[in-house]
Amino acid sequence: MATPAAKRGLLLVNLGTPDAPETGPVRRYLREFLSDPRVVDIHPVGRWLLLNLIILPVRPAKSAEAYRKIWMKEGSPLLVYSQALTAAVAERLGGEYEVELGMRYGNPSIPDAIARLRSRGVSDFTVLPLYPQEATSSSSSSLARTYEVMTEGWDVPNVRAVPAFYDHPGFLDAFATVARPVIAEARADHVLFSFHGVPERHVKKSDPTGRHCFSSAGCCDAMTDANRHCYRAQCFATARGLAQRLGLRAQGEDWTVSFQSRLGRTPWVKPYTDVVLPELAQRGVKRLAVMCPAFVADCLETLEEVGLRAREQFVEAGGESLTLVPSLNAHPSWVDAVVRLVRESDAAPTSVAALSAAVPEATRAR
Repeated sequence: MATPAAKRGLLLVNLGTPDAPETGPVRRYLREFLSDPRVVDIHPVGRWLLLNLIILPVRPAKSAEAYRKIWMKEGSPLLVYSQALTAAVAERLGGEYEVELGMRYGNPSIPDAIARLRSRGVSDFTVLPLYPQEATSSSSSSLARTYEVMTEGWDVPNVRAVPAFYDHPGFLDAFATVARPVIAEARADHVLFSFHGVPERHVKKSDPTGRHCFSSAGCCDAMTDANRHCYRAQCFATARGLAQRLGLRAQGEDWTVSFQSRLGRTPWVKPYTDVVLPELAQRGVKRLAVMCPAFVADCLETLEEVGLRAREQFVEAGGESLTLVPSLNAHPSWVDAVVRLVRESDAAPTSVAALSAAVPEATRAR
């Protein structure tokens, strides 16, 4: 008698958002987010002191104010757009997969999303972290949490993870499709690719040679075995792919790469967006278009940090206009790309049928 085929589920994972643009919900969100040792990778005592004595007494109120500036009638933009993508992908797949959205921090949580899939009989999972570039603080943390939850039950399901898609043609084509008319309408004379920053030490930890990252000015100019897991190198690869599709000339002439959202005093990957913006204005750039290809859904970092604060900074420095290119959100070309990523991954799966080796003994079912 033939064994029945396992019911398949697709879990889309994004970083997360507060439940409301108020100090209390933002504080709860930041506490969960910044307590993650893959995000703030310092000694636990130091992390606790930093979080409870420096960050949480002040930052929640400031962040809540920023969230209020971009909050939508339906809720947080990140959640609204992620839910729209989830619904569109489910419709596009036509019942081929059960589809759910889980957030690494906040709601809907990864455990709740997995529970919903399991309640519908799913025993074969594909996980797509919605981060184009690979970073320990985003994709690795999300996968680690997913694997941990998967091993809490008695039976461990089959799981495949879709790898980082920073250079995937579907992702690049979709972003170029969204950007092309916006850049043309803005009559932009320069394009800035602004990626989310990470501490330099995070990048160095992903260097298998221990000596490639930051060894030269051109260490990220091409993908090699030494930097295959390097977040910064993957960001530059994304920028090159988008520049080529948009018909932009050499880096430095028509386009520039920078990194935003740095926190604290330790070195983060450079160049910094808030340093590059006035430099571009002083160079004579008047109409700047900014793309944020580390994000597939518009959020605080795109709408408020770039769309409001960066625009104000650029104009004050002498520029005429800054146009934020919308993220992919639930654009049809992005929906098609997600379906393509999932099907390609499942055609050549990396099976994780025994995830118990990936998590601490204390998290395993007994």
